[in-house]
Amino acid sequence: MTLRRIGITLGDPGGVGPEIVIKALGGDYRLPEADYVLFGSAPVLRAEEKALGIHFDFDSVRPDKPAPSGTLTFYEVPSSLRTIGKGRASARNGLESFHYFKTAVAEAREGNLQAIVTAPISKSSWALAGLRWKGHTDYLNHLYPGAVMAFWSGKLKVALFSHHLSLPDALNKINRESLHDFFISLDRSLRRVRPDGFAFLVAGLNPHAGEDGLLGREETEEIAPAIREARRQGIKIKGPYPPDVVFRTALGQADTIVIALYHDQGLIPFKLVAFENGVNVSLGLPFVRTSPDHGTAFDIAGKDRASPRSLVEAIRLAASLSQSI
Repeated sequence: MTLRRIGITLGDPGGVGPEIVIKALGGDYRLPEADYVLFGSAPVLRAEEKALGIHFDFDSVRPDKPAPSGTLTFYEVPSSLRTIGKGRASARNGLESFHYFKTAVAEAREGNLQAIVTAPISKSSWALAGLRWKGHTDYLNHLYPGAVMAFWSGKLKVALFSHHLSLPDALNKINRESLHDFFISLDRSLRRVRPDGFAFLVAGLNPHAGEDGLLGREETEEIAPAIREARRQGIKIKGPYPPDVVFRTALGQADTIVIALYHDQGLIPFKLVAFENGVNVSLGLPFVRTSPDHGTAFDIAGKDRASPRSLVEAIRLAASLSQSI
């Protein structure tokens, strides 16, 4: 049996990424059987191993030496980093984490990986490094226009119409054409996971979903028409619903996804119910990409206090979803 090949990136060296990766891979979490490839640099990996008292014995991945099934191998990404500054954003760490990610994505695009699990990066570090992308999803959107940021847990699933934009910019994106295209793209990407599709509940923008235009016209003029058109095309979609109740309606419904119109509308309720085990998923790609639903946690980096639970769930979800790739 051919196993799935899943890449894992170390994330920002100054954050908790290396710590939770090593804890997840070195702990007793009964991870799915797969060929795991860890993307990083030796100085970062060895420093974290020493700090945590965990050591892995593996060879670097080489094109002429395929990894045996069910093992963990290390893909050495060239690096000039020799010392690691913990607990803060830095240009050097930002560039380092980007190189890990870019290398893993290149491998996935060549068909050498079915999934990538990314440890947290710092958007500030990427900016300090002069990178023009605001994070993993933004980079993937550059390669695959229309990539969707979603959040997945057993209790709640959320897809974001817009993500890393200022609130005014996010509101300016809300129009019937863009919404309709998003609904079609989201449904198409998820049918690879569930052929009969998911049910979508669309959150409104204004209090009470506009109250029939009394509290805002976006629902009646932009959102509802896009929903009606998507429904005519066979998508199981309803709304817009008042934002303060739609997440409660979807809670515990495994085949239901809430479509939030901007970042915090979706992330506040999601992290309230699934912070420890929620997973960030990029949809609309030819491979699976998952990540923990938290950031670099600079405040606890290097203190052996970070929990790997969200990363473990990200690995499990990547293994599950990649079965359809």
